[in-house]
Formats: sequence, structure tokens, C-alpha cells
Amino acid sequence: MKDDLMNKLMEEVMKKMEDIDDKGNIAAVTSACGLTEFVGTALGNTIGFVIANVDRTLHEAMKIDPKYRSIGILSSRTGAGPQIFSADEAVKATNCEIVSCELARDTEGGAGHGCLIIFGAEDVSDAKRAVEVALSDLNRTFGDVYANAAGHLEFQYTARASFACNATLGAPIGKAFGIVVGAPAGIGVLMADAALKAANIELVGYASPDNGGTKFSNESMIFISGDAGAVRQALYAAREVGKQALEALGGPCPPVTTPYI
Repeated sequence: MKDDLMNKLMEEVMKKMEDIDDKGNIAAVTSACGLTEFVGTALGNTIGFVIANVDRTLHEAMKIDPKYRSIGILSSRTGAGPQIFSADEAVKATNCEIVSCELARDTEGGAGHGCLIIFGAEDVSDAKRAVEVALSDLNRTFGDVYANAAGHLEFQYTARASFACNATLGAPIGKAFGIVVGAPAGIGVLMADAALKAANIELVGYASPDNGGTKFSNESMIFISGDAGAVRQALYAAREVGKQALEALGGPCPPVTTPYI
């Protein structure tokens, strides 16, 4: 049963990546850097590397499973949700595991996060491919990030959550999953209430500036799961409320790329 689910997830992700390739949206441009470890860059000042054989002492200090000699690195100044959901697609498409995901208090001086995501792999080609997939997918996952000078809103959705969303956000594997993020944090609370009232969904988690690991960023967020249609409806309701609130505070808040939810 588990193998069947993973095969379906793999097929979906590879089809999605073929569509991205056809549109020419691959973000990994290796010619920009001469380092053999360099994979590419993408939105959110995100950079990707691969290390084929991690130094033994560093490997131990990072507490990585000994079977993973190779790692992929995804690191950004802005964004955590887009990178996590892109990493989820990468895990579906490769033989990799999320070793760690850390959120930095960053956003280049804004209200939210940067991030550091580490993929573990037994083969360096899997680690590199995971980083490539994640970088390429960021153009999509930044589509429902809305921002102005006063703050930002973020919405993410997957029809079938995999191991990255499970490990970092507690998403039930194989079920529809979404997140609602608002900054300043009060807008996030308002959106969370609207989302939960709009549809019959499960509240998987809640985080705020001093609760749930947001590293004192000026954000609040919820993680939701359930029927695909219900999760989408909840995200739509939250987005409608959040945009009105953020625009009242700081003017128009256009999406970073093209909305996908």
C-alpha cells in the first residue's frame, strides 16, 4: 500500500517537473558559480549546494544518519513555506530524506523567516537532483505569497503531503495539506479564524511569535489538513480576509509570481 502511494506521488511530481522544464523555468544555473558543489539559485535569495562526502566530524556534529554520506543544501534569506513545499516535491521525486529544517529570523529585515533545509542521500546524484527539483519549484510556490512594505501573507497547498511537510510541519502523509501565514501576526490570527470557519478541516498546528517555533518572527500561522476541496476553500477564505487587512495597512500587496492554489 505504501509503495503504491509513493509510486503515485513520484509520477505526479515527475509530470509536474516535465511541465516546468517545458516552460523554461528551471532556476538552477550552474554557470553562475565555479564551485563543483554549487547547484543553483532561485527566488527568495535561495541558493542550493550538494556535498558528495561530508567531512566526518561535521557529519557527526550535524547529527546526520551515518547512511547518508551525501547532503543537499537549500538555504534562503526569505521564505520558509515555499522552500518546505518545494522540498516536499523534491522528496517525492528522489531517494532523499529531510535531515533537518531550521528557520532563521531573517526575511532580509522583514517580519518572517529565512531557512536552512538539509537533504540526506546515500547517492550524491539523489542529493543534487533533490536540490534541483526544489529550486525549480520555487517559482510556483512563491505564487501565493503576497507582500507590501507593511508585511506579507503566505498560503501553500499540496494535494498529497509527503515526508518533508510531515517532518517539518506535521502534515499527515498522503492527505491534502495547507498553511496560512500572516505578518504582522495579528493578521495571521484573523486569517486562521476565517479559514477554520470556512470549511470542515483539521487544525494540525498553530504557531505565533512566542509559540510553536517561529523564532520570534512577527508572524502567526496555522497548518491544516483534510479533504482537498475543503482545504482549498479554507485557504481562499483566509486569503480574501488577509489581503483586505494587509492592504489597509500598507497598500497593494501583489503576489510574488503567479498564484497556483
